[in-house]
Amino acid sequence: MLLLFGLKTVQRALPGRLSLCRSCGQYAEQYLEERANKFTLFFIPIFTMSRTYRITCSNCGQRSSLSKRGMKALAR
Repeated sequence: MLLLFGLKTVQRALPGRLSLCRSCGQYAEQYLEERANKFTLFFIPIFTMSRTYRITCSNCGQRSSLSKRGMKALAR
């Protein structure tokens, strides 16, 4: 019996928004991205194991990670 399983990282761009950058202090577009690690069985994603969020400033290019709580605060 052959059993194929593994992990797959899925990266998804989320809608950005205008806000103040923590690094450069400019009011600029902030790009959001979600990365999810998924468990796969026969190359089919079964469930998500972990999820992380990152924010990137369009002005200076500074990247920083966001917590789920920080992501919810940005949604408001």
